[in-house]
Amino acid sequence: MFKRKFLLPILGILFMIPALVSAAEHAEEGAAHGTSHAVIVLAFIALIVVLAKIAGAVAEKFNQVSVLGELLLGVLLGIPVLFGIQFFDAFKTDEFVLLFSEFAVILLLFQTGLESDLYKMGKVGIPAFLVAIIGVIAPFLLGTYIVGPWLMPGLDSTSYLFLGATLTATSVGITARVFKDLKMLQSRSSQIVLGAAVIDDVLGLLILAVVAAIVTAGHVSTGEVAIIATKALAFLVASIAIGRLIAPYVGTFLSKVHAGIGMKMAMALFFCLGYAYLSTLVGLAPIVGAFAAGLLLDTVHFKRFRSPRLVREIEEAMTECTDNNVKVCVTKAIDEHRHRHVEDLIEGISQWVVPVFFVITGLQVNLSVLANVNVLLVALGLTVAAIVGKLVAGFAAGKGADWKSVGVGMIPRGEVGLIFANVGKALGVVNDEAFAAIVIMIIITTIFTPVVLPMIAKMNEKKEKVQATA
Repeated sequence: MFKRKFLLPILGILFMIPALVSAAEHAEEGAAHGTSHAVIVLAFIALIVVLAKIAGAVAEKFNQVSVLGELLLGVLLGIPVLFGIQFFDAFKTDEFVLLFSEFAVILLLFQTGLESDLYKMGKVGIPAFLVAIIGVIAPFLLGTYIVGPWLMPGLDSTSYLFLGATLTATSVGITARVFKDLKMLQSRSSQIVLGAAVIDDVLGLLILAVVAAIVTAGHVSTGEVAIIATKALAFLVASIAIGRLIAPYVGTFLSKVHAGIGMKMAMALFFCLGYAYLSTLVGLAPIVGAFAAGLLLDTVHFKRFRSPRLVREIEEAMTECTDNNVKVCVTKAIDEHRHRHVEDLIEGISQWVVPVFFVITGLQVNLSVLANVNVLLVALGLTVAAIVGKLVAGFAAGKGADWKSVGVGMIPRGEVGLIFANVGKALGVVNDEAFAAIVIMIIITTIFTPVVLPMIAKMNEKKEKVQATA
């Protein structure tokens, strides 16, 4: 039964929609009904955040990730356009909304970098590296040289390159959540997938940097590709190496000025946005720099800053504790929260910033092109290439791991694929038809793993029981 406590919030949201529809009709003007354009846009973003949270919660009720609900919300908001109602179009192309959306992407990649561990990446071994390499190369070749030219003939070669690039990504968050629900996070298959996904992110960003630079330069010669790839790799390596040298000094100086949470957050955003800007100076996408910034900011650089309030209160309470065993256990428990504090702070911002990006991405889908059978065929072809390309990678998992679990675990494209598609559209090499096909592929692959991976786990469990009784 529908709970009454949800009635007033939903009625409040529904009450806001007509006002925003009216405001949207005047969004291109400097002011509407005495209200500044900036206030109208901020009100629109506030509504989008609330609706995105509701859509994400609904998706989670169906055992799907919240990003899927946010993306579908954006697609649904585009339905009125089919009936000649254009009230969201002004927001879709508004400079402030696009700026807000781009900041969300930069923050998202920074957060991904923070949660990635270079040391763990080096420890997962050759299987994870091979899974990542095959999982990037196979779908890229399928999308660039088979699916693209076969189903969308006549496009520029750079368009096919971007189609292939969008297939290289892996959304590790989706798979990690499924493995966690199945209590398989400590399994060898899970560890290989999680390690490979981090390497996958680095390789995917390198491919994106190369393809974006090719589009900008207008050439596709082997020498140019080698130069661009070298430049991208050199930037990642140099920026992380130099950053690790200067970060301790920056952290020490800022902590002496003020050791509070605000200064810790300022340092994190300084590196995030600063590296995003530096990457544009060398001809790379800003998300490459943001990812590099996240990778370099190790917890050691924030040790001089004040710990979170919860950690401090527990430490104060421990001073009255006389049992050394209890002290050791509690210290070990709170260390994780102390070290993850920056990630938690960034996550607090991204919780309401990033959903706007996914909704606006869904809104960018031109639903009228879905009536084109060819677009649906392209989406189907991209989906098959996306699934097959990652399944093949599972064979490199080696002994002790289930290749099916590894392959299926690598399939979700999620937010990373959306970022690639948006970059391609911004550069003008991904048209409406290709963009819609990519979004459909991302939706299907995002749903695929949470549905199929539990089935594989049950099959393996039954197989183990049969072998045990044999």
